[in-house]
Amino acid sequence: MFANLLKEFAAYAEAGGWVMPPLILATLLLWFAIGYRFAALKRGSVRDVRSLVRRYDKGKLPSANGVLSRALRKGIELRDAGKDELRPWLDDAFFAEEREIRKFNRLIITIVSAAPLLGLLGTVIGMIETFDSLGDMSLFSQSGGIAGGISQALITTQMGLAVAIPGLIVNGMLARRQKNIELELAQLKDILCSEPPRRKGA
Repeated sequence: MFANLLKEFAAYAEAGGWVMPPLILATLLLWFAIGYRFAALKRGSVRDVRSLVRRYDKGKLPSANGVLSRALRKGIELRDAGKDELRPWLDDAFFAEEREIRKFNRLIITIVSAAPLLGLLGTVIGMIETFDSLGDMSLFSQSGGIAGGISQALITTQMGLAVAIPGLIVNGMLARRQKNIELELAQLKDILCSEPPRRKGA
C-alpha cells in the first residue's frame, strides 16, 4: 500500500517536471515552520494575565510551560528584586520570548507567496512544450507532446496552490495568536510596573 502510494507520488512529481522538487521542498519547509510556530505559540495557561500574576504571588505556579508562564516567572523575579527602572529590564527579559513567537513567520509568508509563482512557472514551461509540440506536429508523442505539456502545466499549478492555500489559512490563525500573545506580554509589563515588589516571606 505504502509502496504504491510512493510510486504514484513519484510519477506525479515526475510529470510536473523540474519545478516539482522545489515545490516539494517548499512544502516540507512550510509545514516544519508551521509545526514549530504551533509549539512556540503556547500560552501556558488559559487564565488571563492579571489572574496569573495574582496566583503566582500566592505561590500557585502555572502547571504548563508556555510563553506567558516563562515571561511571568522572569518578570516577577525582576519585580521582586526591586529594580528602580523595571520596564527596560522587562523589555530585555521578554525579548527572547517575543523573538521566539515571531520565529519562522517570515519564512512561511515567503513560501506561501512563492509557491503559486513556482506553479505558474511550471505552467508556462508546460504551455511552451505544448506549443513546441504543435509546431512540430507531434501532438501525441509518447514522450510528452501536447498531452504531456498540458499535464505538466496543470500539475504544477495544482501543486503551487495546494502548498499556498493551506499555508495561508494556517499562518493567518497563527498570526492572530501571535498578536494576542504580544498584547498579553505588553499587559504583563504594565501590571508588573504598576505593582510594588513583593516582600520576602510575604
